[in-house]
Amino acid sequence: MVGDANDNRPTFPQMQYHTVVKELATKGTEILTVQAADNDDPKTDNVRIFYRLVSQMPETPRNLFRVDRDSGVITVQADSMEGTAPQYTLTITAEDAKGLNSSCTVIVKVLDENNNPPIFTHHEYGPFHLAEDSSVGTTVTVVSAWDADEWGGDSWQVDYRLESGNEEEVFTLVTDRQTNEAAIILDKVLDFERENEYILVLSAQNPVALVRGSHYEVTVREGEEPGRVIATIRGYDPDSHPIRYSLRGDTKKYFSIGKYSGELKTVQALDREENSTYTMEVVAEDGRNSSLSASTLVTVHILDVNDNSPVLVGDYSWKYLCTPRWEDQALVLASRDSDGPQHGGRLNFSLRSDATVRRNWKLTPINDTHTNLSLNVPYLPPEVYIVPFTISDSSSPPRSTFINLPVTVCPCNVRGNCRTAPKQLQGMPTIQSTVGILLGTLGVIGVILIVIFVRLSYQNSTPPNKGCQERVPLKVSL
Repeated sequence: MVGDANDNRPTFPQMQYHTVVKELATKGTEILTVQAADNDDPKTDNVRIFYRLVSQMPETPRNLFRVDRDSGVITVQADSMEGTAPQYTLTITAEDAKGLNSSCTVIVKVLDENNNPPIFTHHEYGPFHLAEDSSVGTTVTVVSAWDADEWGGDSWQVDYRLESGNEEEVFTLVTDRQTNEAAIILDKVLDFERENEYILVLSAQNPVALVRGSHYEVTVREGEEPGRVIATIRGYDPDSHPIRYSLRGDTKKYFSIGKYSGELKTVQALDREENSTYTMEVVAEDGRNSSLSASTLVTVHILDVNDNSPVLVGDYSWKYLCTPRWEDQALVLASRDSDGPQHGGRLNFSLRSDATVRRNWKLTPINDTHTNLSLNVPYLPPEVYIVPFTISDSSSPPRSTFINLPVTVCPCNVRGNCRTAPKQLQGMPTIQSTVGILLGTLGVIGVILIVIFVRLSYQNSTPPNKGCQERVPLKVSL
């Protein structure tokens, strides 16, 4: 009997292996099993083989993979493969009890999954101005949606759609597959008398279905006519069963979704000043088995429309300006616009186009919402003046508010306090005239009362007694 000596090293049937792992693979996912063989006596421990992961390239992040010491099963060690390199090279060693060993190389390719939705670089574009005689084929603008998935793959490609505003097919979209940009092209002749404004709502989706972490972003203008389709949500069923859609989290019932079409619509006009974003969940159920479902979050951004005029903020009735003019003295006027920055960002103050007004007064902007009102001449007679001006927003065309502001002008002491009351506005009574009127009124009332009392006294006086002679006693003759 010849005893076996451990003189054979374990060897792999091939020196290089290729395998793939999905980007969203979780910890413990098996990706490959490597097996080495040893030519020593199989009835001895000389053929017992141990596997070890020697290196990983690139090295970071560390501990992405592990190999089982006894079985050679390679699994994912990290919680997720998201954000990792597109490919890794692993060196696996097979070693027997004596320390004899050999190695193989495992090339792992990380497969990109569509876990990032395309997101527009801007929520609102424009406004753009086109001449009525613009030729067909004119490019209105170019829009783009950014996708964080692997460049060039199906998960990165974006399909653009005109969801609403193009019912007459006046415009068309042309997509550049190399850049993922879409050009809005004029496709029909414009007619100003028929339509002078177009509001287009676009959507961006990948050609393949989103997987875990999916999230849609939709934009709609405030005040948009209810019932318009603002997005179409599409699910995918490998069994080709019909899919039923429903909404979850739309507590105010502002939206609806087609049960089988997945068309998301507004139920009522939305006001951006009330709420600028709405987030809800779209649930897709298997039409034959409701226990099988998937969901995605949808965020609706409400685009601002210039539907609010700027207003003057504050009470200026107690403020005044000194005459003669004090340097650097001014009334700080504040304004506010409830619209967003695009329409109400910068508010412009302008005096009425009147020579006297522009000669006497001056408006100097401080920032986007405040301006200084000051005297433009060295001296104005003390009075309460009406200063007419307009506040306009920055939209095109702008919305404006006309203001008639009473401004007190008075002489001031060295501390800058008003010394005397200013003259009253023309047509308003002074204190003296008011007292005179009151006294005159009381005098007239007094005369009337005197006349009344005299008449009453005359009527109540005793008339002469005609029978007074009968009071003289008669003489009686006896």
